[in-house]
Amino acid sequence: MKDDVKDQIQSGRTALGIELGSTRIKAVLIGENGEPLASGSHDWENSYVNQIWTYSLENVWKGVQDSYRKMANDVKARYGVPLRTLGAIGFSGMMHGYMAFDKSGELLVPFRTWRNNITGQASQALSESFHFHIPQRWSIAHLYQAVLNGEEHVGRIDYLTTLAGYIHRKLTGRKVLGVGEASGMFPIDMHTKTYNAGMVEKFNSLIAPKNLPWRLEDILPEVLVAGEHAGTLTEEGAKLLDVSGELAPGIPFCPPEGDAGTGMVATNSVAQRTGNVSAGTSVFAMVVLEGDLSRPYEEIDLVTTPTGSPVAMAHSNNCSSDLNAWVGLFDEFAKSMGLAPDADKLYGTLYNLALQGDPDCGGLLAYGYLSGEHMTHFEEGRPLVVRTPGSKFSLANFMRVHLFTAMGALKIGMDILLKQEAVRLDEILGHGGLFKTPIVGQKLMAGALNVPVSVMETAGEGGAWGIALLASYMVRKAEQETLEEYLSGKVFAGKAVSSISPDPMDVEGFEAFMQRYIKGLAIERAAVEHLS
Repeated sequence: MKDDVKDQIQSGRTALGIELGSTRIKAVLIGENGEPLASGSHDWENSYVNQIWTYSLENVWKGVQDSYRKMANDVKARYGVPLRTLGAIGFSGMMHGYMAFDKSGELLVPFRTWRNNITGQASQALSESFHFHIPQRWSIAHLYQAVLNGEEHVGRIDYLTTLAGYIHRKLTGRKVLGVGEASGMFPIDMHTKTYNAGMVEKFNSLIAPKNLPWRLEDILPEVLVAGEHAGTLTEEGAKLLDVSGELAPGIPFCPPEGDAGTGMVATNSVAQRTGNVSAGTSVFAMVVLEGDLSRPYEEIDLVTTPTGSPVAMAHSNNCSSDLNAWVGLFDEFAKSMGLAPDADKLYGTLYNLALQGDPDCGGLLAYGYLSGEHMTHFEEGRPLVVRTPGSKFSLANFMRVHLFTAMGALKIGMDILLKQEAVRLDEILGHGGLFKTPIVGQKLMAGALNVPVSVMETAGEGGAWGIALLASYMVRKAEQETLEEYLSGKVFAGKAVSSISPDPMDVEGFEAFMQRYIKGLAIERAAVEHLS
C-alpha cells in the first residue's frame, strides 16, 4: 500500500487542495481515490484595523507557504519522497469581501473581508434595483459602497476578485473564479452559468453618472464551472507556493472556489434535497433547491453549487468565537489551579455538560456577537451573557446557552426555508469545529433545525479536502460524468456516516430559547449603542 502511494506521489497522480479559512489555512494532498495522504496547516487571525476586518497580503502568503511546506514535509516523513509534481491543484477561501487591484496588480485598499457589515446603503440600493437580495458581505455591495462613498481608489480599479481568486491569479496568471465563488460576488444566471447580464447592465446604469473609466464586466473575473481547466502553475507561481524550489511548474489548476462550495463537496451535498451546515468562526447552511423561492429574503442568499445549481444559503457572521473565548477562560482557571487539560478534553468536558442542561438553558440568554450580525441587522457586536434572578445559573446551562446562541442567528434564516418556504430537506451534513466533539454539536443542531444531522468520518478534513476533490474531478472524471456521480460513486461510496434525529425535548427547548433570543435583541442593541 505504501509503495503504491509513493508511486502516486512520484508520478503526479495526486491532487492538492489549499483552503484559507477564517482561523486556519490548510493544505490536503489526496490520492487517486480521494483519500487524504498528507496535510499541513497554519493558524492565523484577522485584524481589526481602522474599523475594517482584514488580513494583510504578507500574512496571506506566509500562511499559504507555511501550510504547503508542512504538507510537503508530511509527505517526506510518511513516504520518504519529496513532492516535486502534482496531478492538479485547487485553492479555496473565505467567500465574498473586497479585493480591488490596479493595472500594475497592486492592492488599492486593504482586503475587506466578509466579516465587515459596512455596506448597508449599497446592499439596500442594489437589492431594490435587482429585485434580488444582495447581502452586505458580497463583493458587489462593497464595490458599490465604495462608489457611493466617493473613495478615491475606485477610478483606478482594473480588477476585482476574492481571496481565492487573488491567489489563483498570482500562481497561474488567470483571472477566473469557480461559479460557486463567483455567485458570492455577483448574482449568477442559472442558465448561462455566468453573471446575470441584466443585472450587470443595471449596475452599469447606476454608476454611469460617476463617469468611471470601467464597466463592471471589465473588472470581474471570468466564471468557470467544476471540471473545467483554469490554468497551470507558472514558474513564478511555483517559486511563490514552494519556497524550497522543489515543485515543478506546469501543474493544472481547477477553478478557485469558496468555502461554501468546498463544504458542499466535502459533505457530498451537491444534489437536490441535500444540504450541509458549516459551523466554525461563522456558521452557514447550504440547501440545494428543487425550485425557486417565492420571493427574495434579506436573510437568505441565493448562490450556486460548484456546477452552477441554485442553492439557498443562510449565513451568520458569528458562531464559535465567543464560545471559544469562554473555553479559553476555563482553561486559564484550570491552569491557575495547577491542572493542565489538553484542548480536546477541555472542549469535550464542557460541551458534554451542555447535554445535562435544561432544554431551554434554564432561562439564560447569550449573544456571541463578536462582530456585526447581518441576520439580525447589527453592524457591530457586543458579546453578552444575560440572566434574570430566577434563571438556573449552572455550568451545564451556561455551556448549553453558548452552544444555542452559536446557532441562533442561523435558525432565523433556516426557519424561513423550512417553515415559510417548505423546502424539503432529507438531512443536513454537519462539518466544522462545532462538530469536532462527538454527538454534542450534532444533537443540538438537530434540535435547532428539527432536521436529522449527519456527520461523515471525513468531515474533519473540511474544505481543503473539498477543493482537492474538485481538482481531482477535473483531471480524473470520465466523459460526461457529473460531479454528483463522481462524488457518490468514487469518493463517498461506503463511507461511514453518523446520523442523529431531532430530540423533541431539544426542539421544544430551542424554540423557547429563540423567543427569548429575539426579544432580547434590544439588550444587544443597547450594548452596541452604549459600549464603544
